Amino acid sequence: MAFRSLLIVLLLSFFISPAFAWSERPKASPAGSVEVGKTAPDFTLKSLQGNSVSLSQFRGKVVFLNFWASWCPPCQGEIPDMNRLNEVFSDRDFVMLAVNIEQDKGPVENFLSKRRHDFTVLLDPQGTAQNLYQVFRFPETFLIDKEGRIVERFLGARDWSDIAFLQRIDQMVKE
Repeated sequence: MAFRSLLIVLLLSFFISPAFAWSERPKASPAGSVEVGKTAPDFTLKSLQGNSVSLSQFRGKVVFLNFWASWCPPCQGEIPDMNRLNEVFSDRDFVMLAVNIEQDKGPVENFLSKRRHDFTVLLDPQGTAQNLYQVFRFPETFLIDKEGRIVERFLGARDWSDIAFLQRIDQMVKE
C-alpha cells in the first residue's frame, strides 16, 4: 500500500513539475533591483485617462505602489482600505499608484466603474512594470520613501487602515 502511494506521488510530480516549469514567469530584472533599501526601478505607464505617468515624477513623496488584477479576489477586497488610506494622506506628500497588470483599458474601466476608487490607476497590459518589479503574485505592494528607496514589499492583501501602518505612513510623510 505504501509503495502504491509513493508511486502515485512520483507519477503526479513527474507530470505536474513540468507544467510549472513551462509556465510563463516574468523575466527577472537586474539582480537586487527590487530589494528593500534599494532605489525603486523607474517606469512609465499610461493612466486610465491616457496620461503618461512615471514613478520618478513622485520623488519627494511617499509612494504606495500596488500591483493588482480585477480577476484577483484579494485585490478586489483591499480596494476599500486603499481608498481610506489614500483619503487620509492624499493632501500630504503621499501618492497611491495602482498598477493593473495584463488587462486593457476597457475591462479595467468596467471593473472600476462599479467600485469607488480615489487613487491613480495605471495600465500595464504588456507587463513592463510587473516584470521590472518581479511581481507574479497578486496583490503585491511596495512602499517607497521620499528618496525613491523601497522601504517594504508586501505580498498579499492587507488591512491598509491598520493603526500601526497609518502611523508608519504618517511618520514617513513628516520626514
